[in-house]
Amino acid sequence: MSQAPTDAERYPTLSEEGRRLLQRMREHPAAPIFRNQSGNRLLAEEVTQLRAYEQQVMAARFEWQPGVPPPWLAGFLDAVHAQVPYFRARGRGTAFEALPTTDRGDLAADIARFVPDPVPLERMMNFRTTGTTGHPLVLPSHPVVAARYLAYHKRALARFGIGLQHGRGQMGVMLLGMQQRCFTYVSVTPTMDESGLAKINLHPNDWRDVDDRARYIDQMQPEVIAGDPISFATLLQLPLSHRPRVLLSVSMALSTGLRTALEARFGCPVLDLYSMNEAGPLAVHDDAYGGHVLLQPGMYVEVVDAAGRALPAGQEGEITLTGGFNFCLPLLRYRTGDRGALAMAGDVPMIVGLQGRRPVRYLTANGRWINNIDVSHALAPLPLSRYRVHQHADAGITLHLPVAEAGLADDAVARLQQALDGRAVQVQRLHAEDKLLQYTTDLPEGFTA
Repeated sequence: MSQAPTDAERYPTLSEEGRRLLQRMREHPAAPIFRNQSGNRLLAEEVTQLRAYEQQVMAARFEWQPGVPPPWLAGFLDAVHAQVPYFRARGRGTAFEALPTTDRGDLAADIARFVPDPVPLERMMNFRTTGTTGHPLVLPSHPVVAARYLAYHKRALARFGIGLQHGRGQMGVMLLGMQQRCFTYVSVTPTMDESGLAKINLHPNDWRDVDDRARYIDQMQPEVIAGDPISFATLLQLPLSHRPRVLLSVSMALSTGLRTALEARFGCPVLDLYSMNEAGPLAVHDDAYGGHVLLQPGMYVEVVDAAGRALPAGQEGEITLTGGFNFCLPLLRYRTGDRGALAMAGDVPMIVGLQGRRPVRYLTANGRWINNIDVSHALAPLPLSRYRVHQHADAGITLHLPVAEAGLADDAVARLQQALDGRAVQVQRLHAEDKLLQYTTDLPEGFTA
C-alpha cells in the first residue's frame, strides 16, 4: 500500500457508537501510547458469514480418534496436492501416514509456496511472528481468518460454562504484552456488536505514568484479559480493582503456580490455551481430564517419532497437525516442535503431558530482567536460520549459531549485548539440525513461577 489505510478501510462496518468507543479507548487520560493502528477490515457480508461460522464451530463434533483419521481427510489431501505449489511439486503417491512431514523451517524457506492457488491476493494479510521457538516467520492470513479465532476461544470458554456478554460501548477483550517493543492498537469486534478490543503493553516505556496501567484497565473493564505468563506475572503486581470474567493464557506454557496465583487474585477462571500463530487456538487445559482438550474439529492431530511415524495413543512424541481454519495456509503433517501424547476426553481428543513453549527471562548486566521476545527482537534484523540463547547459572550468556552463519556472529553478539546491558556473550557452534528449544536458562528466576 502506498499510504496508510483510513479508519473506513480498517473498520468497514463501523457505527457512530463504535467510533466513539475507539476514541475513548485511544484518548482516555490514562491510555497508553498506542504505537500502531489496526482494524478488523471485515465487510458486512463477512460479518454475517462469521456469525454463522461461530455457530457451526460451537456445534461441531470431532470425527476422529487417535490413529483413526477423519472422513474429511481424503478430500483435504486432494485439495492441497492440487492447489498448494509446495505439495503439488512434492507429489503424492503414498498413504497419508507415509507422507513426509513439514516444519517451521520449510515455511520459513518460501512461505509463498504454501499458499493455495485459489486464494485471492487482494485482501491477504501477512504478519511476522517473533520466532520465540524457532525460525522467524511471515505467515499469510486474511481478515476472515483473523476473526475466526474468536469462534475457537468461545468454544474453549463454553467448555467451562462461560459465555461472552460485553457488546456495544464496552470493552470485550484486552490483550496484554510485556515487552520492550510491542505492537499495540485498538479495534472493535463486529460479531460482538462492536465490543472493544485493545492490545496494550505493560512495559513502563509505553505509558506516560506507570500508575496509568492499573487506571486504564480499571476504567476500561475488559470482560476478558488475554496474555502470556510474563505479562500475567506483571499484571499480578498492579493495584487493580477490576475483576474480569476470565483470563486466557496463550502462546506459552502456564505454570500451575502462576495459574493458582492469578485465580486467587482475580477470583475468575484462568484458561490455559495451547495456541500458535501457524494454527490458531488448538486446545484448552481441562483439569477434569488432566490434559489439553482439542478445540478444532477440522484439525487432525498426530503424535510422531523422529522419523515421522505416527505413534499410538498414550505414547509421547512430536505434535503434528493436518488441516486447520486458515485457508491461506493449510497444514499437512506439520511438526510443531511441541511434545505430548494423545488420549480421549470423552468423545473429544486431547493432548496429555504437553511440553509447550515456556517463557524465559534473561538477567542483564544491570540486574534487570528482559523477556525472551526482546531477545528475539534484538536478533530479528539478522538473517539467522536458527539460534539458541542460553544463560548459565553464573548468569553468563552463550549464543549458539550454525557454522554456516558464523559470519554473522560479531553482529549478533553486539545486538545481544546491547539488549543485555553489556553482559558478555560467548559464541558456540550449534549442532542441532531440527527445531530446537531456542531460549533456555539455568537460573530458576528465569522462569515465570
